[in-house]
Amino acid sequence: MRIRFLGAAQTVTGSCFLLEAGSSRLMVDCGMFQGPRALRERNYQPFPVSPFTVDYVLLTHAHIDHSGLIPKLVKHGFRGKVLATPATIDLCAVMLPDSGHIQEMEVERLNRKAARAGRPLIEPIYNVEDAHRAMGFFQPVEYDQTVNLTSEISVRFLEAGHILGSAMVELTVKEGQQETKLLFTGDLGKKNQPFLKDPLPVECADYVFMESTYGDRLHSGQEDHLNLLHDIVWETYRKGGNLIIPAFAVERTQDLLYDLNLLITNNRFPPMKIYIDSPMAVAATEVFKKYTPYFDQETQELIARGKNPLNMDALEFVRTTEESMALNKIKSGAIIIAASGMCEAGRIKHHLRHNLWRPECTVLFVGYQAPGTKGRKIKDGAKFVRIHGEEVAVRADIRSIDGFSAHADREGLLEWLGHLQKPPARVFLVHGEPLTMNALAQEIARRYGFPVHMPVFEEEVQLTPVSPVGEEELRRAYNAVAARIQDLLAGGMARGHYQKIMEHLEHLNALLASIQKQAS
Repeated sequence: MRIRFLGAAQTVTGSCFLLEAGSSRLMVDCGMFQGPRALRERNYQPFPVSPFTVDYVLLTHAHIDHSGLIPKLVKHGFRGKVLATPATIDLCAVMLPDSGHIQEMEVERLNRKAARAGRPLIEPIYNVEDAHRAMGFFQPVEYDQTVNLTSEISVRFLEAGHILGSAMVELTVKEGQQETKLLFTGDLGKKNQPFLKDPLPVECADYVFMESTYGDRLHSGQEDHLNLLHDIVWETYRKGGNLIIPAFAVERTQDLLYDLNLLITNNRFPPMKIYIDSPMAVAATEVFKKYTPYFDQETQELIARGKNPLNMDALEFVRTTEESMALNKIKSGAIIIAASGMCEAGRIKHHLRHNLWRPECTVLFVGYQAPGTKGRKIKDGAKFVRIHGEEVAVRADIRSIDGFSAHADREGLLEWLGHLQKPPARVFLVHGEPLTMNALAQEIARRYGFPVHMPVFEEEVQLTPVSPVGEEELRRAYNAVAARIQDLLAGGMARGHYQKIMEHLEHLNALLASIQKQAS
């Protein structure tokens, strides 16, 4: 059994892991690279294996950096099945054609310049028609449903709590008399997110492929970021400008609506209009409304009280190009939420061009900005940015709220990993930048004693069937967890750590039982 890391290896985007077991070839995710040009150019390169030889794609969720190259895979010969949760499939039906449209528009613009300069023309990676055709290969799988892919391989999708429909992929592979469990977290969500249930704790996995996007930092609490959002909204209103929020159309936009609804419900909101200027965000919101049974209890209670965050009086959905252009005439009192979240494409670029140079306006970032993107440049303090061939001065207030992240932070990742009842053979850290991954790897080793590996792009690793964990390895894990409890107790640090200490004690008891069983 071998795995090859075709994306999200020492970078956040381009999720794609190729697993070969027996005569089967599976992909976990098939995502698009985003960020610097050197990364984006990988999207145009041929797949390292023939798409025709891939039997299944197991899709963790609908974000383009996880799903965005599936139409390319189909275009070049894939004839297998794409398995995903029903909500993920419905979101992909919105997002993948939109991705194809963006590529068509960007390539058309680049080719106009290329033609004037006498350079060769280029083709989009795929177009809207390719994306619609790819949807015919999707097959829905409910959470916790076991699907036998072959007589030796089965898969389950487990709640990941990242976006609507997001899932961890648990693969069980039989080789001879031995059975190996592989767990791919996809993007792991944080607890207590709007709309979503918390990530499912997992107690058993031989190999863990864990994301690490925010593995070296902590998010602010929900109350903190709600108060910060309140302050930014009111500051912009008092300055007499517009609040421009680049946001991913799926989940981040809906999370913003959830919090803005809380401000309105609690009479903490000024007389401003909220515009969702993204056809994809409008369509994604309709998908959200379809899957209310997936919502957590808090959201369902809000809806029951008539406080539906997806249906506020102050909210207006902008659908047509003409309606979007009309927003450029609004000089104050508007909160404009538009995609893309990293300012690389979509209508947000037009709104930045009309508002970024105005000191009375505010640009608020509420998500990760990959290196090399326009969003990252603006957030990092650039004085000018180039938008549609025009240099635009950055004079608006630039603010950010990290608490909106749909990813687990360092403590969330470590807490989730701590539910494993025995040490895995290895933890592979993916979906992260090198410095972040290094910091998380050191903390995993210190806290749990688990072996960690950080694969590089296109690295191939043989996954040997895992023998029962030996007594010595269990004792090392026991000592690491015991040391963690001592750290929490040292110097009067026990205050506020009661729940964590109890979780670690539970982990110790499980390890002790395994040691006793192994010794006997």
